[in-house]
Amino acid sequence: MLTRMSSLFLRTLREDPADAEVPSHKLLVRAGYVRRVAPGVYSWLPLGLKVLRRIENVVREEMDAMGAQEIQFPALLPREPYEATNRWTEYGPNLFRLKDRKGGDYLLGPTHEELFTLAVKGEYASYKDYPVILYQIQTKYRDEERPRAGILRGREFLMKDSYSFDLSDEGLSESYAKHREAYVTIFDRLGLRYVIVAATSGAMGGSASEEFLAESETGEDTFVRGPGGYAANVEAVTTPAPPAQSIEDKPAAVVHHTPDTPTIETLVDFLNAHGDRTFTAADTLKNVLVKTKQPGAAEWELLAVGVPGDREVDLKRLEASLEPAEVALLEDEDFAANSFLVKGYIGPGALQTNGVKYLVDPRIVTGTAWVTGADKPDHHVVDLVVGRDFTPDGTIEAAEVRAGDPSPDGTGVLEAARGIEIGHIFQLGRKYADAFSLDALGPDSKPVRITMGSYGIGVSRLVAAIAEQSHDESGLVWPRAVAPFDVHVVVAGKSTELLEGGEAVAAELEAAGLQVILDDRKASPGVKFADAELIGVPTIVVVGRGLAEGKLEIKDRRTGERSEIPREGVAEALAALVRG
Repeated sequence: MLTRMSSLFLRTLREDPADAEVPSHKLLVRAGYVRRVAPGVYSWLPLGLKVLRRIENVVREEMDAMGAQEIQFPALLPREPYEATNRWTEYGPNLFRLKDRKGGDYLLGPTHEELFTLAVKGEYASYKDYPVILYQIQTKYRDEERPRAGILRGREFLMKDSYSFDLSDEGLSESYAKHREAYVTIFDRLGLRYVIVAATSGAMGGSASEEFLAESETGEDTFVRGPGGYAANVEAVTTPAPPAQSIEDKPAAVVHHTPDTPTIETLVDFLNAHGDRTFTAADTLKNVLVKTKQPGAAEWELLAVGVPGDREVDLKRLEASLEPAEVALLEDEDFAANSFLVKGYIGPGALQTNGVKYLVDPRIVTGTAWVTGADKPDHHVVDLVVGRDFTPDGTIEAAEVRAGDPSPDGTGVLEAARGIEIGHIFQLGRKYADAFSLDALGPDSKPVRITMGSYGIGVSRLVAAIAEQSHDESGLVWPRAVAPFDVHVVVAGKSTELLEGGEAVAAELEAAGLQVILDDRKASPGVKFADAELIGVPTIVVVGRGLAEGKLEIKDRRTGERSEIPREGVAEALAALVRG
């Protein structure tokens, strides 16, 4: 049935919504694709739902093509399975928890590993049943503390999650490779520019892990890549440790009076102004205090993190290294309760004397000498040597990763960019199979513990990711694979002849199998053209004054190129254009 803008449930906006920060959020709201219901919760209007369903269909086609089978679980889930894996607690405040009228605990599902595992356990028993891959495309819920960027980071979102079940690690590797290949096909079909990077597994657990990131300056994820092909989310970057040094040739540590030097910058300036040595921020050891709390624990514990003074602590990297623990910066009352912590002058000595766990950056190796706090106001110690004067409790990946850092594969230096996570694949291993004793009876009648993989695609997030990559100053510019329509017919006038001509052109295009939207409103041509640009259908057909001469104007929304074609044969010409 032909879609007419005169009756379409659509209202476009000329101004950006006040809460919108990124282009996709602004344009999807202005073009009438989505509407905000609550923070992080959006309604999908007809145009938005068409794009969402087209993306969903591409994902479904490729999942089916790789041999996965689609099922559907409820979003409302009982507590017990998540209690068995400890994720009822580990998910912390991100989990939507609720009670029924009888006091029973439930949650709104953020992911469904537990349910998939239990489903397979309930249906399969023999090694002959495996391998199997199951998937669903379903709404998920996460109580984001700061939902932002429209549908890029919401509390309710549509996701494809699939799970592989194999008898061996070799089988898991094959399932993982199948998914990786399918994801490449999916994102290529959607016309995305993306990179595949090494990643952390987070609350999902597991070992091998890769993210698919759509390249975008507005993306929340920073990733790095090297000239030799290395690519990783910054949370997964491993810092190459330099070789240990001798401690025998280092001068003795000396405490200096360094008045009014609570920052690295003021400390370096003071040292260079009052001595015969030259220091840089990289010669200093910055000690950052945080507090951590393990899932289910009642009390916070202090943790000190030491990094070279020319670097900041990256809280996301720190959280990834400490997951599933909750992490928070210290507040004034924390310092007051721990008087040995002297702000601006904290050193390893007081930390270790008072039993505070002390983890350092991998670059802080045995034999290296540092300038750091002396644990009393206005004092620092120079030439404090690792392995001689203090010994950390271990290392931690928490320092910021910067462009120009050595690539972990040794092929050169890293460059940094930003991206939007659109897919994530994990080799989970046996974490969930162990929790629920998921076994198959092997050919020797002995149980074989199943190994699993988990593979996600943010279907609703893809709408925004594509919009971030495919827009200009006038509006959205959808790739053909996901556009709500193939052709946007604009009647550039109010005369009966033009309206009837537009109806006839639209009907012919639809009869040729194209998805068509017809702007038959009585609005001015300027308003219609502006809306056509905003909505972003790839091909715009203008039925205007040229119709009297048997001509139509065709505009390519992406390139802006305009051309005239004969009115006769328009359906065949555009069908060939749309179908490549």
